[in-house]
Amino acid sequence: MITLAKPADASEIHRVMIAAFEEYRNTAVPSSALDETIDSIRSFLEEGKERALLFWINNIALGTVRFKEEDGALYFFRLSVRPEWRGRGVARHLLSALENYAATQSLGTLYCQVRLSEERNIDLYKKNGFCINDSKTITKSNGIRVETVMMTKKL
Repeated sequence: MITLAKPADASEIHRVMIAAFEEYRNTAVPSSALDETIDSIRSFLEEGKERALLFWINNIALGTVRFKEEDGALYFFRLSVRPEWRGRGVARHLLSALENYAATQSLGTLYCQVRLSEERNIDLYKKNGFCINDSKTITKSNGIRVETVMMTKKL
């Protein structure tokens, strides 16, 4: 079951996200997802700056994705699936739910930004109808540069 998250779900969103991004903790450029807190997620949801979906089985959150409307499109980020549930369709269901949400808001495009080095994630999005349409280099606070691609899907 997929639900639209409420601010009270911030701890579940955080728990799933940290489990999903933990593999990046000791990399050369750790994901900034690991720096987020339950309180920061709750605040974004309360203030309406973003929304989130949660994927549940037997009252256990196994996946989540956060999103917001930007420039007439739906921008999503922090798509997270608990590692032991990867490859079982959780991400595909979350992407489908994002498409449905975008349609209810009359938004014709979904998009996200992915590290170029994350071939597994790029492949996932391509298999779900996304295309690379731009690239961007991000300079982290420590001066390290990260190459990213923008991936879009027209609905």
